[in-house]
Amino acid sequence: MTERAETARTPRVDPPFAAGEAAMLASWLGFHRSTLARKCEGLTERQLKLRSVSPSTLSLLGLVRHLAEVEQYWYQVVLLGLDRAPLYYTDEDPDHDFNGADDGDPAEAFATWRRQVELAEQAVAGLPMETVGRKQRRGEDVTLRWIQIHMIEEYARHNGHADLLREAVDGVTGE
Repeated sequence: MTERAETARTPRVDPPFAAGEAAMLASWLGFHRSTLARKCEGLTERQLKLRSVSPSTLSLLGLVRHLAEVEQYWYQVVLLGLDRAPLYYTDEDPDHDFNGADDGDPAEAFATWRRQVELAEQAVAGLPMETVGRKQRRGEDVTLRWIQIHMIEEYARHNGHADLLREAVDGVTGE
């Protein structure tokens, strides 16, 4: 018998077949954000922290922490130009989002991720796709269009990882 926590199903809306560019990109990003939440539903703290696909050090909780960090960087720091301390990154351990998941608190990580998603959605509301942010390390201009497409790619890739991790944890596949 598998160990499961009780959770409500995260709603997920299929992207429209026809919409303007901003709405289309936002809907695909929302779809992938919801997919990540679904991949983590019903699992215990121990299961969320399990590095279930050896030799990878990835865990579902590590992915949530990583995507919270990515959301903050691209929308708060790059797009809006705000000075934000990293959420999990440290100079000693740049991969602390993943590496620190063993000691992480799932409730904190999910709350942080949800807050960063909310802030990202607020940041893009009403902005034209040509809005330019500045990549911090190299000082390169980056458009909101590029950020939105990159974030869809980021989530799609990590949702593939999450699919494998979840299947190895308890056999759940799909969606």
